[in-house]
Amino acid sequence: MPAARCDPVRLEVFHHLTSAFCEEAGARLQRSAVSPNIRERRDFSVAIFDADGRLMAQAAHIPVHLGSAGDAVAAVRAALDLQPGDVAILNDPYAGGTHLPDLTVVRPVFLGRKRRPRWFLVNRAHHADIGGQSPGSMGLATDLHAEGLVLPPVCLRRGGRLQSDLLRLFARNVRGADERLVDLQAQEASLVQLERRLRAFVDERGLAFVQAATEQLLDYSERAGRAMLRGLRRGVFRACDHLDDDGFGSGPLRLDLALRLTGQRAEFDWRGSCDQARGGVNANRGIVLAACVYALRCLCEHRLPTNDGLFRLVSLRTRPGSLVEPRSPAPVAGGNVETSQRLVDVAFAALAQAAPGRVPAASAGTMSNLSFGGRRADGSDFASYETLPGGAGAGPHGPGQAAIQTHMTNTRNTPVEEFEHRHPVRIESLSVRRRSGGRGARRGGDGLVKSLSALVPLQVTFLGERHASGPPGAAGGDAGRPGRLWRRRGAGRERLPAKASLELQPGEVLTVETPGGGGHGRA
Repeated sequence: MPAARCDPVRLEVFHHLTSAFCEEAGARLQRSAVSPNIRERRDFSVAIFDADGRLMAQAAHIPVHLGSAGDAVAAVRAALDLQPGDVAILNDPYAGGTHLPDLTVVRPVFLGRKRRPRWFLVNRAHHADIGGQSPGSMGLATDLHAEGLVLPPVCLRRGGRLQSDLLRLFARNVRGADERLVDLQAQEASLVQLERRLRAFVDERGLAFVQAATEQLLDYSERAGRAMLRGLRRGVFRACDHLDDDGFGSGPLRLDLALRLTGQRAEFDWRGSCDQARGGVNANRGIVLAACVYALRCLCEHRLPTNDGLFRLVSLRTRPGSLVEPRSPAPVAGGNVETSQRLVDVAFAALAQAAPGRVPAASAGTMSNLSFGGRRADGSDFASYETLPGGAGAGPHGPGQAAIQTHMTNTRNTPVEEFEHRHPVRIESLSVRRRSGGRGARRGGDGLVKSLSALVPLQVTFLGERHASGPPGAAGGDAGRPGRLWRRRGAGRERLPAKASLELQPGEVLTVETPGGGGHGRA
């Protein structure tokens, strides 16, 4: 079909249909997986990239996954000469990945006898363990290799044949290998489903229509994004904030942004940020780009398709060897989850100067990562990982929501019943942390309180932020209450740092209090 016939109605249908393909693939991944982290928390994302590696469509999954997935496609295209039937896998943060627990699978789609892939189908799922020194693979480490197994772009399948040697190597280096392997099979199955839908659509409408609609949809997103930029003040807007620490005594760690808005493009200059950290709060450029694009997307119309058209609006400047462009083998486990959240806080603080009255107060600013593992009574090992929600920042039009995942994450809660069924722990309490949101004309959302007790010896890691000071308010609103981490032994209670690794003995209780969101407006 000629490009001229892709009228707005057909373009809208095309956008929603391709996004629905990704949503359906995500549903298959969720239902096929066995780990609570994927099946219950939905810690995964699915997207379609075109032959040139441009983001074409995505599901409404996790911003930090999707905004950085283009780097995974680029890394696979550079490293591998993919042929029909090949499937690639990676997690290397210095070669297209984010942090090691996020396993990315890339499936090329070939049409006819063409030797060049027409599309790249991608999903990224957070596995509850990828090896390393700590169960959950989110521990405190000073080296990437201590965080877990590192996979550069390699073939999981060649010509349709599963690479069994790679799987044996993978299984030998992770905890709960049976669970990991089933989750990986679920990732593959979801992309098989996505390919079927895409091929059927091409058979029905023709390749010419799909190509024309793709180009016009990307151009539309770019035009709409530029229209949003033209509505912002022009100039250079500066903002900075700090991470509490890196878990090894260094901190606060500065994130500095100079945002240049021209009405046509947005340049995010992070070169003033501090040097890379010894601990794992370093974030690669893919994560930084994802945070920048997300912040801009929040100012666009809610129905705007998120695709490569928006990425065209952004230029990114970072400094090698810094917190936002570390050099290998700097550890990165927390960069994807904690630093990404603070990057959004800083980007919003700069954008608030260019868009007065449109940007909310800071949300919790942390994913409050809790991971633990050990051995069951039958001798089998296990590992668990989850992120805990906090309070959303209040905005000019209303209060913040309580106990919700915000910004760069979009996961759900692990049900108490599932948690206790799968792991030898007991959930003592799970409740909203009342009055933890910042006061103001519109109050910030409250965080939550979660307490668990160990039934067997547990090796626990907690990775959090906003424990030194709470998320700031906006327009005269107060900051939310900072997060807290406690261990209870008998009648005594001990406060722990925001980044902690500890042994929890049977009967001991760990309590997490997540930060509340900032308030908006003077009370």
